[in-house]
Amino acid sequence: MLIGSYTPWLVVVSFLVAVLASFTALDMASRVTTAATRRSTWLWLTGGGGAMGLGIWSMHFIGMLAFQLPIPLGYALGLTTVSLLAAMASSIFALWLVSRPTLPHGRLALGALLMGSGIASMHYLGMAALHMQPGIDYHLGWVALSLLIAVAASWTALHIAFRLRSSHRRLRDRIAPALVLGAAIAGMHYTGMAAARFPAGSICGAVAGDGLQAQWLALVVLVLTIAILAIVLIVSWLDQRMEAQLLRLRNTDLSSSLDDAQAELTQAALHDPLTRLPNRRLLQQRIEQALAEAEQRGSRFAVMFMDLDGFKQVNDAYGHQTGDALLVAVADRTRKLLRPGDMIARLGGDEFVLVVPIENDEDVATLASRIIQAVGREPLLGGHDLQVTASIGIAICPDHAANERQLMAFADAAMYQAKEAGRNAYVRFADWMNDSAEQQFQLLADLRRAIGTEQLFLHYQPKTRVAGQSISGAEALIRWRHPQQGLIPPDRFIRLAERSGVINDIGRWALNEACRQLRAWHNAGHDGWTVSVNLSPIQFASPNLLREVREALKTHHLEPRRLILEITESTVMRDTEVSLTLLQAMAALGVGISIDDFGTGYSSLLYLKRLPATEIKIDHAFVRDLENSSEDVVIVSAIVALGHALDMDIVAEGVETAGQRAYLERLGCDYLQGYLLGRPVDPERFMQLHDLPRPRVEVAADWKAQARPGASAG
Repeated sequence: MLIGSYTPWLVVVSFLVAVLASFTALDMASRVTTAATRRSTWLWLTGGGGAMGLGIWSMHFIGMLAFQLPIPLGYALGLTTVSLLAAMASSIFALWLVSRPTLPHGRLALGALLMGSGIASMHYLGMAALHMQPGIDYHLGWVALSLLIAVAASWTALHIAFRLRSSHRRLRDRIAPALVLGAAIAGMHYTGMAAARFPAGSICGAVAGDGLQAQWLALVVLVLTIAILAIVLIVSWLDQRMEAQLLRLRNTDLSSSLDDAQAELTQAALHDPLTRLPNRRLLQQRIEQALAEAEQRGSRFAVMFMDLDGFKQVNDAYGHQTGDALLVAVADRTRKLLRPGDMIARLGGDEFVLVVPIENDEDVATLASRIIQAVGREPLLGGHDLQVTASIGIAICPDHAANERQLMAFADAAMYQAKEAGRNAYVRFADWMNDSAEQQFQLLADLRRAIGTEQLFLHYQPKTRVAGQSISGAEALIRWRHPQQGLIPPDRFIRLAERSGVINDIGRWALNEACRQLRAWHNAGHDGWTVSVNLSPIQFASPNLLREVREALKTHHLEPRRLILEITESTVMRDTEVSLTLLQAMAALGVGISIDDFGTGYSSLLYLKRLPATEIKIDHAFVRDLENSSEDVVIVSAIVALGHALDMDIVAEGVETAGQRAYLERLGCDYLQGYLLGRPVDPERFMQLHDLPRPRVEVAADWKAQARPGASAG
């Protein structure tokens, strides 16, 4: 029997090739499983399986070449090729098997048997390619062991490949399994070689024919195999890097998209979709933040609840699309008036809420006046000649409340008071607005009983003529001293009287009482004085008003021109034609007519020209910031010019500082009224203060008294 031997370095090379082939198998299993398309799956399956089979086959032939006999050896081309195909087929089958979604034990065992048989066939076909004569004598025990090793190696390879197929593990995580599989494949080969017995005198038939010579076959197989395996692994690595790069790009795009989506979701969650203003949730957060700042710094802020007057009619007449456009226009117009630290939110419908830091009460009053003017000064929508007005309720922290719920509730209550007072106005919250229905009912009953008693009385605030700096008369202001509660604020009981209709009785009493007091002053020698009486919107609409005025004048023997009836601009504009008819009838009696709070309503110049008014009262909102606001100076100047052009006297109310007085005198106002010139007092005190002519005080340096044609002399 011929004794064979092994070349050690080729044995080592064969083992390394087996390990490289195993590593390729594990990598290909991952590539096949994670391929993006069906086409790429089949490309990796066939290409990877072919490279893997070539690696196993080359390991076998390098191991064969490491085996040396004392005779020349060669390999038949046909059987060598068939053995290669067997190795490739086994490898492709193995990759296909591990790419399945599941690999139960039965399928794994059957696959291991088929793959092991393929590898064993490759080995023994390669041995047969020697064409030994006589034939090789095999030891059945060693053959059976080689078959078992082939099946066990196949089972191990399939199991490990299936476990690692879907994971993108690091390089070192695959080296250990590759070493195990390489050792198993090499072990099967060398076990099979140990089973071969070569009888003495045997010759290799492949050498004599057209077989492949072992000398150059070793070099070709080694170089070709390593090159192919290297190329496959490099392609796999490059493809994996490309996929990783694409994945990073997709993740970056996805992250950006998620950030954008998160921003959009946050915007949608915290903002009104129509106006893009903050919604109730963000409003609550802002109020809580303002409350914390107020507590830490001792600052103040106002919550302003704004509701549009007549918005429902706009929706009904023009449709919801126009109504939505109107809401957007109101939001935009209001937002332009705010400072950086202010906030406006939409609660829903036609309700808006503002959160405004303030230094003093005048700040919020000025802002409320400007918002009311901005909302209603001109049509909000092009193509639609429609206007709405705004009613605003104001609650201040910490004056009224120090928590979000109460501030919102108090501002809402004040807003409803503004609506009940005639709309198109702002109202600051007062404690009585929280009165229960029972409390208001009791207060109304007390008010009814107070009419005609000493509980109701009038105070008088002087009106000073700029020319001559003398008192020209007074404005009558009603007061109520409740027997248990003391002085009740006028805005509390007057609104209650207006809602119940009692205002007509109170107004009638106030008109007669003011006329009676004026007669007393005239009898005391002040027959040039006038008295101004305010008419509520309810009283102005009464069909008995004209008769009551006529009777009061007759009863107290007054010249009609000494009585001035004050009507707010918004009351006059509520129904202009009816107002015009009534005012013309009053003018026919000879009484003076004053348009009160001028500039806060929305008078048409056409109607203003037709109104038989004798004077215009500039609202105190324009007087308050006159020293610091060029806009208010322009507005007052324009009102003065307009009034004088229409032959009306100009009265400025709310004069509280010498600077305001100086401005108003320079701008041409005819009469001034305010705390600087005199507070409201009872008739006796009024006579004590103003019975004698008062000296001229604090007149503007560049003011020159000029008599204006048409100005009232009384």
